[in-house]
Amino acid sequence: MGYRWRRAALAVLVASAVTLPVVGAARPRVPAPPPVTLVPPTAATLDATYTAHRAGAGKAARTAADHGDRRRAAADRALADPARQLFFFDGRGAGLVTEVLGDLAHADRVAVLVPGSDTGIDTYGRFRAAARTLHARLTREAPAGTRAAVVAWLGYETPPTIGIAVATTDRADRAAPELRSLIADLRAVIGPRPHISLLCHSYGSVVCARAAPGLDVDDIAVVGSPGTGADSAAALRTRARIWAARGAGDWVENVPHLAVDLFGTRVGFGTDPVSPAFGARVFAAGDGGHSDYFAPGSPSLANLTRIVLGETEAVTHD
Repeated sequence: MGYRWRRAALAVLVASAVTLPVVGAARPRVPAPPPVTLVPPTAATLDATYTAHRAGAGKAARTAADHGDRRRAAADRALADPARQLFFFDGRGAGLVTEVLGDLAHADRVAVLVPGSDTGIDTYGRFRAAARTLHARLTREAPAGTRAAVVAWLGYETPPTIGIAVATTDRADRAAPELRSLIADLRAVIGPRPHISLLCHSYGSVVCARAAPGLDVDDIAVVGSPGTGADSAAALRTRARIWAARGAGDWVENVPHLAVDLFGTRVGFGTDPVSPAFGARVFAAGDGGHSDYFAPGSPSLANLTRIVLGETEAVTHD
């Protein structure tokens, strides 16, 4: 009876996604120049990479301004600031940004943040705020001699919160090769020894799961996850330690953890990542809601910091 109810609830969720207006659908796609084409970055060329992509953001800002889109022009202009370290920039459409916080070339510990739905250049500020908060805590708590960097990776077209795309793995399947490419590029800069952690929020956890098999990272932490599309941590086929957390106030707890075929499309993401059946290392996230995992002072931020720094014995559990 319970299974049938959850299955029906998932069907209602998907039907709503199909019939409700898609958030942002009416917003016109913003014109912008194509991204600059560069050779893969190395530690020696990293500053040149940042400079080239800042220049690209500047050109995109001028193009947006010429087309009367002041909101996008302001967002692009902020990204073009000389203080920003842009590993990649593409201002077309919703936009793609990869930004580095800290000294990547000399980092011992690197955290890669992967966002969930409704994240683009227009909303990039809130995603970057999470990255900045994490970087500040890593800098404060890293042991003497340990250097940490954070990479904010808006490297895929995220789905809208309302719409069929957020209930399927389609966007994640397209994003996974891009995330694998990012990790390869990071390894080319930092080398094989530094520790890389993927911190994946909401739909971003589906992206990380799709990219996980054989990926050269040490930890994968999913927070606020609706499911990963895999039945278990073992099914991700990765050497990385798998972590999961969900805040007590996160609405995603009410998402049915099933995967069903509906109208020829696989809908839903299967086993709950914080359930014993999934087999992840579940850590405490406190009472926060869906957008609170990187909130200053939160248990989730404290534990994510410990994971990135390799202080796994200090991670707390509910």
